[in-house]
Amino acid sequence: MKNKVNLWGTHTATVLGITLVLLMLGLLLTLEYHSYRLTHDAQEKITYKVDLSPDVSDSLALAIKAKVEKMTYVKHVDYISSDKAAEIFSEDLGEDFVGFIGYNPLYPSLMVNFNVALLPDNSTQVLDRFCSEVGAMEGVTGVAFQENVVSELREVFYKLTWFLIIFVVLLLIITVVLIASLIRIAIYGQRETIRTMRLVGADTAFISRPFLWRSVLYGFLGGLLASVLTLIAIWVFSNQFGIDLLATEHWMWYGAIGAALIVVGIAIAWLSTAFTVRQYINRN
Repeated sequence: MKNKVNLWGTHTATVLGITLVLLMLGLLLTLEYHSYRLTHDAQEKITYKVDLSPDVSDSLALAIKAKVEKMTYVKHVDYISSDKAAEIFSEDLGEDFVGFIGYNPLYPSLMVNFNVALLPDNSTQVLDRFCSEVGAMEGVTGVAFQENVVSELREVFYKLTWFLIIFVVLLLIITVVLIASLIRIAIYGQRETIRTMRLVGADTAFISRPFLWRSVLYGFLGGLLASVLTLIAIWVFSNQFGIDLLATEHWMWYGAIGAALIVVGIAIAWLSTAFTVRQYINRN
């Protein structure tokens, strides 16, 4: 009876250990997803201002706008005439500055936003080429953008990504070691059964099979529980901080993260068990 209780305790500890480690992995994957999404949105909100000549006609400005819109990575282009620019500036200033100084000093311009999802890895070269090509068009006096903001966003995202990748790899190593230790305890609890099977001529594959199937069940349960706990953590975080993390657009990614946790749980449990069982049997 005591051995039975200890065995159930080992099973519970194994599933719990897998669940806790996969929960950390699920939270890290969720953080990675939202950090990518926020960085992506922030990059798309960065506006490139194409300055036009003060004497450019509306027809030429619209022709330039049409050329820019045809570029592969351009998402949206707004044409702001000098009159529209003066109107916007007057609203921000709170008074009619044109009437005060007697003329409109603002130039017409195009406000360009990029589709970051379509930009290649060498996006800096693409953006530089965009600035040179557009700057060479007739009626364009220059292209201005916040280069420091663009570079800083990329740098922060890549640093965060590498940090999370390294952390996840370390977490997986810890997971494998933890599961291997728990499986080793479970195998030790059934050492008499294994010894009896060896005496009657059972080979390694036959002895390993029940342990491997049990490890698949452990991994599945651990991954399923970790997925549920990850969703609960997202729900709590969303409600506590007033951030909309439960929008419909996110559910597909949450489902992918949950499925990944189950697959990872099964894989690491199976591999850890296969290695541990084979090692134990060869020693005995």
